[in-house]
Amino acid sequence: MSNTLSTPKVPIPTHFDVDQVGHVWRIPYQERLDDARAWTQRYHIPPASEDSLRTCLLLIDVQNTFCIPKYELFVAGRSGKGAVEDSVRLCQFIYHNLPQITKIACTLDTHTAMQIFHEIFWINDAGEHPIPLQTLITQEDIETGKWRVNPAVVDSLRGNVEQYTWFKKFGEHYVKTLTADGKYPLTIWPYHAMLGGIGHAIVSAVDEACFFHAIARNSQTHYELKGRNPLTENYSVLRPEVLHDGEGKPIAQKNKDFLQTLLSYDRVIIAGQAKSHCVAWTVSDLLAEIQQTDASLAKKIYLMEDLTSSVVVPGVVDYTESADVAFAEFADAGMHIVQSTEPVEYWE
Repeated sequence: MSNTLSTPKVPIPTHFDVDQVGHVWRIPYQERLDDARAWTQRYHIPPASEDSLRTCLLLIDVQNTFCIPKYELFVAGRSGKGAVEDSVRLCQFIYHNLPQITKIACTLDTHTAMQIFHEIFWINDAGEHPIPLQTLITQEDIETGKWRVNPAVVDSLRGNVEQYTWFKKFGEHYVKTLTADGKYPLTIWPYHAMLGGIGHAIVSAVDEACFFHAIARNSQTHYELKGRNPLTENYSVLRPEVLHDGEGKPIAQKNKDFLQTLLSYDRVIIAGQAKSHCVAWTVSDLLAEIQQTDASLAKKIYLMEDLTSSVVVPGVVDYTESADVAFAEFADAGMHIVQSTEPVEYWE
């Protein structure tokens, strides 16, 4: 049976090239299929269906847009190479622990042009749009009329320009709700993780490792899209930031199906980007759901501390400390903070 204490660490295949992790390239899938099948025979790797301890590796937004230098929202961390270094260790972790990983699930931040956190959605009286990464829209900005919903986007989103009154009120409600919930102010982000674009894709080296795992273990990689709703941000894969409009009518819903999928595993390992944003908020929502049902389930969650980095813009913002505080709170609630170099088979 798989997942036993006697399972040795599998070596890293020779095709893995550390120097290529920070680049985008075409994966030779057919070659990797042959390699994975040979690897399975050489190291006696059983199919995932035989696992006695079922483990899901959840990879949050390991996409080019966040993990490749010079792409839109590269997560540099304090080292300046954060997401690339994380991806190197992540690939090594997957290859070394093929027999222990039952399923790999990847979340994909997924956006289109006209969404509430993009500049085109907002406008001022001079006809100007907010500058990405330099603009936080606050409740005061809404109340003073500094920014308002751009009426030109309404037709594309609802197909009826007469609905502008609803959109204007919703914009006001949205920002006020974020303020009331103690969330970050509405950040205007540059266009990133655009559906159909290169930035949306999983990092090539990580995608190759996921495919290798899928073939070696006969386990289909799961892809969970998030962030497509134009009316709300979606840092967490488990729920959007705002669920209702100002009248209490739903505009989005929690991702209950994926939550149940995760909790169906005996162990959930979490890695990805960014520690301070989508990772922290996904784990926070996961913990909140766990505490509402069975607090002891927190013990099945393992957070890979060396496979995630925080958003750091030198001289502008550094979310490292706030992310570390969040992780400490997760640990206090019963979750495990682990390193990728620790033998998985000996985790508690």
